[in-house]
Amino acid sequence: MSDDTIRLVTIGRILRRRRRLLTILAVVGALVGHGTSLLFPPRYTTTASVLLPGAWEERELLTQAEIATSSVVLDRAAATLGRPGAGGSELRDRVSAKADDGNIIKISGTADTPERAQQLSDQVAQQFVTFAARIAGDDTGPEAAAGPEALRKMVVQTNRRISDLAEAADPARTVESVQTRTELAKLRTALQEAVSKLDQADPATRKANMVVMGPAARPAGEAPPTSVQLTVAGALLFVLLAVVGHLTAARMSRRLRTEPEIAAALGSAVLGAVDVPAERPAHRPEDRGPLGRIRRLLGVDVRWDVPTPQASGDEASRRIRYRRVCARVRDRLPAPRRLLVVVPDGDEIARRAAAHLVAEAKSLPSPSTSGERSPVKTRVVEVSVSRPLVPDDGAEAGALVVLSAGSWTAAELAGIAEACADAEYELVGTVLACPVQARPARTAGHPPDGATPALAGGDDARRGSG
Repeated sequence: MSDDTIRLVTIGRILRRRRRLLTILAVVGALVGHGTSLLFPPRYTTTASVLLPGAWEERELLTQAEIATSSVVLDRAAATLGRPGAGGSELRDRVSAKADDGNIIKISGTADTPERAQQLSDQVAQQFVTFAARIAGDDTGPEAAAGPEALRKMVVQTNRRISDLAEAADPARTVESVQTRTELAKLRTALQEAVSKLDQADPATRKANMVVMGPAARPAGEAPPTSVQLTVAGALLFVLLAVVGHLTAARMSRRLRTEPEIAAALGSAVLGAVDVPAERPAHRPEDRGPLGRIRRLLGVDVRWDVPTPQASGDEASRRIRYRRVCARVRDRLPAPRRLLVVVPDGDEIARRAAAHLVAEAKSLPSPSTSGERSPVKTRVVEVSVSRPLVPDDGAEAGALVVLSAGSWTAAELAGIAEACADAEYELVGTVLACPVQARPARTAGHPPDGATPALAGGDDARRGSG
């Protein structure tokens, strides 16, 4: 798993085999999300639109959007709403403006009630229009209108004075009189152009004033994130963290899964792999306490990172595998053929495989021509991987390690090998136990799966502990 690419099948396996845990974590995450929503008051947001008639460039619209959220506009809106001093701090975080298509400035206001949100958006929009008109020179007061009108009257009077001077000039067609009349004509033309420019600059002929496009709509629901959104987000977040945690743990796992890795850790060759029908393991004594009940409740008593057992043949085909392994073991043992079968404590698949090996070793015939049976006498011991200790009170010629792949690390397997060497047992080899989906049995007289048959040679199976 640590070297494999994470695929969707891996995610599906986590969701399928850890559904209880993920369900409980989703409930806890939903409660945390709902509790978080209680710490923050509800928020309501609405938008007021301001239309800017005429031709506007994009940068001009962005400038107007910045003006709408300036401190001057917000301070005036806060003062009008009866909250002076809140423009630079409170309202700045609750008011936003953006330029939209069609020369529209959308001003959004957020408050703790729908009514206040509506009032805030409308008031900021109104203050923005007033302030923008003032800085653009669109003041329509009497003082602002009196200035251009007085200037027009002065231009008209000057134009009349020029006409009088032109008529009073020397009627004789002298060079000086002609030059004077020419200069006066040029002066009249310049004044007429100035009057034309003044008329073009008149507020009536410039861009139309900004218009607030009606009052802001009263919000019907809370602004995101709502209580429901926080609840759902909390549930999804906890489930996502659980899945990521499972994937991270699988990536960092040091359990050996391949035959070369296991053979290198034990220092012995792998003699073969045998099939063991998969079934739900029985509760061990150490799993009957409060912690064991919690593990069973959460569904973490079954490993998720092992592949789904593959379908195997019938019982006869499985027995052929056991016999071939027993034949290889017998060929490696000197006479008398006595063997110590070592199983890591807690490896239920390996324990069942060892029981089947014992049964097959008892019934394995001798290769002699007489056809006599020469069984391999065996003794099965379970060794703790935390403090491995192999008993040395037997007369076995060697030790055979039976284990399942993907269950133990290199350090744990090396500890078992050292315990065998310390008890002066030579490792004959290693047998891998693979869980499979069994078919209905066809051969009679064979012990059922999971049953521990009598040991060959009359020896009883004994369990060693470290």
